[in-house]
Amino acid sequence: MKIEQIYTGCLAQGAYYISSGGEAAIIDPLRETAPYLEKLEKDGLTLKYIFETHFHADFVSGHIDLSKKTGAPIVYGPTAKTEFEAIVAEDNQIFKLGNVTIKVLYTPGHTLESSSYLLIDKHGIERALFSGDTLFLGDVGRPDLAQETERLTKEDLAGMLYDSLYEKILPLPDDIIVYPAHGSGSACGKNMQKETLDTLGNQKKTNYALNQKDKVSFIREVTDGLLPPPAYFGMNVMMNKKGYQCFDEVLARGLQKLSPEQFEKVAETSGALILDVRNNSTFVEGFIPQSVNIGLDGDFAPWVGALVRDVNQPILLVTGKGDEEETMTRLSRVGFDQVLGFLEGGFEAWKGAGKEIDSVNRISAEEFEKEIKGRNIKVIDIRRESEYHAEHIEEAFNKPLAYINEWMSQLNPDEHFYMHCGSGYRSTIAASILQARGYRNFTEIKGGFKAIVFTGIPKSDFVCQTKIFK
Repeated sequence: MKIEQIYTGCLAQGAYYISSGGEAAIIDPLRETAPYLEKLEKDGLTLKYIFETHFHADFVSGHIDLSKKTGAPIVYGPTAKTEFEAIVAEDNQIFKLGNVTIKVLYTPGHTLESSSYLLIDKHGIERALFSGDTLFLGDVGRPDLAQETERLTKEDLAGMLYDSLYEKILPLPDDIIVYPAHGSGSACGKNMQKETLDTLGNQKKTNYALNQKDKVSFIREVTDGLLPPPAYFGMNVMMNKKGYQCFDEVLARGLQKLSPEQFEKVAETSGALILDVRNNSTFVEGFIPQSVNIGLDGDFAPWVGALVRDVNQPILLVTGKGDEEETMTRLSRVGFDQVLGFLEGGFEAWKGAGKEIDSVNRISAEEFEKEIKGRNIKVIDIRRESEYHAEHIEEAFNKPLAYINEWMSQLNPDEHFYMHCGSGYRSTIAASILQARGYRNFTEIKGGFKAIVFTGIPKSDFVCQTKIFK
């Protein structure tokens, strides 16, 4: 028996590859199937099952394509309703895999169909729990993702989650290894640890949700402080539930090469978003007007989902050399399949063709310190609230990037402001969005707060927010 965690940092997502006796199972696969198929061929194994812990909201699973290519059935826990062929298992149903068995534990709460999978070895010993989004390390799945048709409140789901955890999971042996579907950085939880696996016994000691005195306390704690889920979550759920276009077809369409002239024509006639995925330091120096920068070198896919929102939005790509397929793959993981092609030769080809270009007004932290000395200025900090509360520039206002579509319209276009994030990645995203919407009354700070901390600019952990917009 062998368990392999296949972890994808961009999504903070864990898929699992289990093998025993010449057979394999995959739990919660990502959209692209080639890595799994190559692994199966290399190991000489037959894929017997594809297990899904629930209908994922933060990414599009590869379950359908993988099933079509291997013939392996897709397995969901009780109550799941799909528009494709799948095994909807019963609670405690057993699936044989080589010399081991996998037992279905129905654990609703994160979603109605959420289930965990208990691995039992050939000696009958319970070895591992694949907990999906029911139990994370340091946290539990958010209980506020019920679909409108389900008519459930987050408190309703939190109550179900309590029962699942306290009745189904906590009674399991302490030495069981917990393999969650996500880790730190995922929007599916709020307090996850950086580790990607742990013993259940240690989680019983360290996980706040597993140490509540009663159900009322649990519901209060797990529903407190939840940020609104990204807008694309519901669309990803529907794709996972109803089906989607084959990844190979999506990739082929997106890898269409476009000359600067063709690129410009498609942009003008299609209403496509120009998405530039280059490094932020390169982007600010020159880019195609109206393009939005979300760098491939950061949390690319989640930010695309959070800010672009509509998975049906047509997209044109500007990438670094050789980054086209990687970009397409990451976009497809969160359901953005409508890529119409990419700029052949990248930004340099656009510039070489004599096309119009734009840039961002960016200064260093040292220049920022000199410019603001003795002046009454406005600073917008677009980091998360938790980062801002830890330490920030005195008198700076916190407007997280995730909500830019809400706070941008409140800006006074005649009032200049300085803007920064933690390192420059997010503030460049914000700068590109603002300029695409006609706002040019700002200066962005290179290196963000990581650079600002080394200046003499006064800082504070005291929070004082007042209305600053028009």
